[in-house]
Amino acid sequence: MSQALPFDSGAADVLATAASWKAQGKKVALATVVTTWGSSPRPQGSQLAIDDTGAFVGSVSGGCIEGAVVKEGLAAMKDGKPRLLDFGVSDEQAWDVGLACGGKVQVFVEPVE
Repeated sequence: MSQALPFDSGAADVLATAASWKAQGKKVALATVVTTWGSSPRPQGSQLAIDDTGAFVGSVSGGCIEGAVVKEGLAAMKDGKPRLLDFGVSDEQAWDVGLACGGKVQVFVEPVE
């Protein structure tokens, strides 16, 4: 599937990498945790950048939902439309992607123009 870049990258590294990818002519999407409830693996504001090859840097969940978010990021680059994703333990998809921590997380994914 996709190749993860350094997992512990901070927000500045995520944005710097996204800017570098754009400068290289790649398409880029940015995912940001906008809301959390309960026991969430990452706080609000956590970010993940995805390039058009599926490579990504940063984290929105500590690994639980990154695969699903990368997939949506690739789709956002193709159709040019942002999307708001909801994951939680009551959501069947959340179990499929591994978000069983007891919390909920909402992630905004947008193509970077």
